[in-house]
Amino acid sequence: MPIKVVIVDDSALIRSVLKKILEQAPDIRVVGVAPDPLVAREIIRATNPDVITLDVEMPKMDGLVFLEKLMRLRPTAVLMISSFTERSSEVTLRALELGAVDFVTKPKLDIAAGMQEYGEMIVEKIRAAHQAKLKKPSPLQVSERLSADAVLPALANRITSTEKLIIIGASTGGTEAIKEVLIRMPADCPGILITQHMPEAFTRSFANRLDSVCKIAVKEAEQGDRVLPGHAYIAPGHSHLLLKRSGANYMCELNDGPPVNRHRPSVDVLFRSAANCAGQNAIGVILTGMGKDGAAGMLEMKQAGAYNFSQDEATCVVYGMPKEAVAMGGVDEIVPLNDIAQRILAHLSPLGVRAIRV
Repeated sequence: MPIKVVIVDDSALIRSVLKKILEQAPDIRVVGVAPDPLVAREIIRATNPDVITLDVEMPKMDGLVFLEKLMRLRPTAVLMISSFTERSSEVTLRALELGAVDFVTKPKLDIAAGMQEYGEMIVEKIRAAHQAKLKKPSPLQVSERLSADAVLPALANRITSTEKLIIIGASTGGTEAIKEVLIRMPADCPGILITQHMPEAFTRSFANRLDSVCKIAVKEAEQGDRVLPGHAYIAPGHSHLLLKRSGANYMCELNDGPPVNRHRPSVDVLFRSAANCAGQNAIGVILTGMGKDGAAGMLEMKQAGAYNFSQDEATCVVYGMPKEAVAMGGVDEIVPLNDIAQRILAHLSPLGVRAIRV
């Protein structure tokens, strides 16, 4: 059975281009197009689509209001269509909190030609959205900080946090998965480096949102940042993030080299740098995501002495990257998302709980 898709966008050009792109895929069928959520509502009722593409900012009914109602009354895989603006990045991140599976960005210039160039990626994201596990909307609002009792206890041995590092990679579904891990980290946790597949217009907004709800400090990584305990550094969307050593200090290095596994930033690039610089002082974490980016790098981390965690299939939005990492033999423990932070801290504790190894 083909994947049934409904396109919702106020731009007639985008509707036309998207429809043309999707109809070129033999396993996808566009069953309706709508210029706004009110028209879309009737088409969705009539066609029962598998996936909906939804413009971030819509007329007649706010896109977030429509998405919230949709996920509450008729949960459906949604792929957001976003623009490269600060406003759009904020709305898109909120849409992911509300249950959207993923998003694609409109080109800055020559939208028709640019969307055609994105065609393969859009088709892949539609297929991934169709296979994705739909998650309940996040109850945590941006303006709220996590209650104190939900943050895990401080480390018993503070020296440990200055020696160790936590290295995280994620893709589809990763914004919420990363938040779930970070909001539970105590203020004295080891320094954390993160690569999440995301365009450059979005990573700073993502870091700021995390910083507003976490006990630890979260920022978009900059060249030469010293990696400190109680801090997390998000790879900027325009560059690979690497871990480097400078004397006794760990530092962030940015690299605008070519994409790896079709991604910049790439999880493999970050993981390999951690294997080279941190060895057994690194703890690797691979979360939900489409594709195989990070699998080879995680194996290199393990071979260098790191201890690695993978999100389990049941809690992944897309069980792609973790599955590949497990298959390659780079994972030590497979853990449900809600338990990952606790397992990391237990591993760091001198009284750590015995691991259940893969």
